[in-house]
Amino acid sequence: MSSNPPSPPGVSVFLTVRNEAEHLEQVVERIFAQEYPGPFEVVMSVGPSADQTAAQAARLAERFEQLRVIENPTGSIPKGLNLAWRATKHEYLVRVDGHAMLPPGYIRRAMELLEETGAANVGCLVIPEGTTPFQKAVARAISSPWGIGPQPFRTGGEAGPAQTAFLGIFHRADLEQIGGYSESFGRAEDWELNHRLIQAGKLVWFDPSLAVVYRPRRSWRPLFRQFFSTGRWRWQLVRAYPDTASPRYLAPPVVTLAVAGGLVVGVLAALAGKRRLAALALSAPAIYAAGVTAAAAHEGHGLDRSARRWLAPVMATMHLAWGAGFLRGIGDRPVVPGEKT
Repeated sequence: MSSNPPSPPGVSVFLTVRNEAEHLEQVVERIFAQEYPGPFEVVMSVGPSADQTAAQAARLAERFEQLRVIENPTGSIPKGLNLAWRATKHEYLVRVDGHAMLPPGYIRRAMELLEETGAANVGCLVIPEGTTPFQKAVARAISSPWGIGPQPFRTGGEAGPAQTAFLGIFHRADLEQIGGYSESFGRAEDWELNHRLIQAGKLVWFDPSLAVVYRPRRSWRPLFRQFFSTGRWRWQLVRAYPDTASPRYLAPPVVTLAVAGGLVVGVLAALAGKRRLAALALSAPAIYAAGVTAAAAHEGHGLDRSARRWLAPVMATMHLAWGAGFLRGIGDRPVVPGEKT
């Protein structure tokens, strides 16, 4: 007599959201469209929001009985993630965020990869998609090595061990062993978590067969804030883990200093009638502008004309906001990994 196949293990999806009313319903619908055959739950922590995120989350919890909503009073991303995953109960943990749209079969395939590779975390490829011309330009810049660097989970690459991973699927025991996300870091919490997993002798795995649609920022101001904050916290990571400093992280602040310094010195020199010094100083921002324009022209193929017009300004915003944030972070109080904030 044949025995019944073992039932699939339990899966807990966790996420933290704040000011995500625009995409939240679609994000949650994509999670439940997974139709995972085993025990399944979703825990969402909600931070203080200026939009209708909390009300929408409550409505979604009424619509989906397997969704539980909890409060994240601080609004901190790592705090919210820790609150969410620690409130779950199953062995496998799947991170999602308020801009990520899971494709059909994502969870099942990620769990297969987790077992096949023996990894502590399996991450996916990000496929940014925009609807407005500005958002389309941001999407193209994010997935370009000229935008925020040649990271495999953004620009593509071969499956294999990785320094970090987007979102991720974990064994609960691995997250518990390293204490979850460090609440010391306001941003880049995923990079810091993966760094500690690797330090603990565990494997972080990237596989491009897992691909998640990401909705980028829709306007200039949120984009600037996003990259300024990321750069500011990247400095804290470099300070906490000096061995991780690389030319890719140091290039934006150097470029930002050159552009800002060149503009200031050039204008002052021009006002003082020192034309040669003014021309020399202004060559730095001019060379940068020419480089960004050339990169945007190269990367803009396939975009409509209105999106192509945004591409160079978007790339410059990413570079200079990230660099300005990094430089601003130098004046911040040093963060101690694992410190409560």
